[in-house]
Amino acid sequence: MSAHYLSPTFEAGKHLFLKDIQGPIINMNLIKLKKEADYSQYPDLQPSEKTSGWDAYFTYIRETEPFLKESGGEIIFIGKGDQFLIGPENEYWDICMLIKQKSVNDFFSFEKNEAYMKIVGHRIAAIEDSRLLPLEEILSYKK
Repeated sequence: MSAHYLSPTFEAGKHLFLKDIQGPIINMNLIKLKKEADYSQYPDLQPSEKTSGWDAYFTYIRETEPFLKESGGEIIFIGKGDQFLIGPENEYWDICMLIKQKSVNDFFSFEKNEAYMKIVGHRIAAIEDSRLLPLEEILSYKK
């Protein structure tokens, strides 16, 4: 069975911090959802009825957006995915999302927000696998 990635490692966070990116970053998120959300680790967040991974994930997005905006971030794009046009034929992602943060420090502040941490269980309940790639704009191509 292949590995699943739900949260960043300490080493990955340290690497991002040490890159010393000046200015905004765009976080590209690829999300693969569970058919049915699993709230076993977060029973206090569990809805009264069974819910899909899709519905749980969008509950997470709606509840997260105020904290994201408070930290200076914004959702730029959310799109429904499928299999790759160029890439492994057996790999697909349900959702692709682009989130802009004013800086890496703002991103870390958002991630450490205690109120945000209380709702992150919706995300964990919803997703089967994910990828997050922080992107730094390349300005030199304009020269």
